[in-house]
Amino acid sequence: MKQFVIIVAGGSGSRMGVKTPKQFLEIASKPILMHTIEKFLAFSPTLQVVLVLPSKQMQAWHKLCEKHDFYPPVITADGGKTRFQSVKNGLKKIKTTEGIVAVHDGVRPFVSLEIIANGFETAAKHGSAVTAIELKDSVRKISKSGKSKAVDRNDYRLIQTPQTFDLATMRAAFEAEEQDFYTDCASVMEHAGHSITLIEGAYENIKITTPEDLLWAEVLIRK
Repeated sequence: MKQFVIIVAGGSGSRMGVKTPKQFLEIASKPILMHTIEKFLAFSPTLQVVLVLPSKQMQAWHKLCEKHDFYPPVITADGGKTRFQSVKNGLKKIKTTEGIVAVHDGVRPFVSLEIIANGFETAAKHGSAVTAIELKDSVRKISKSGKSKAVDRNDYRLIQTPQTFDLATMRAAFEAEEQDFYTDCASVMEHAGHSITLIEGAYENIKITTPEDLLWAEVLIRK
């Protein structure tokens, strides 16, 4: 079955405290986004990659590609105002009707080949595969009054990407009207009535959004 990945990279760098979009910041002398794209192409050279970027960042991206002699077989799509709209724009670039599609954050360059493979295999069997990890710390729930109550951390998971789904099912779910509570693709699919299958992620599969994340990334890239 044909496999696709939509890589969403819409960061501005505000939480990094820099003007450069975070996906263009370099680790090991290469933009984070390039590391991410290379990881998926290392999984499968025939994987169709759709890169979603804000239109105002396209020119900068092409210049970076020239600088680093980076010309992978990638289709680009303009990002929307929200993640929902960006993913929907990415789906429009996929012209076939059947297959399995993963959605991944452009600033998660340390996703393993095993996680990618597990995502595609699980989604092919169950229709969905959402990467998740267990919580390490204790968790408390805050009420509207400000009081807190301890909850069992074993009842919760932290969600990562990739999030992988049957293409036709996902395309139909994204035709619905956008909702405020959509935080990721899994929430869109669940609202459309589809069950979500979780797969095991990794603590190293970090999303680089803050200066501390960037320091951690430098350690991981050396590892």
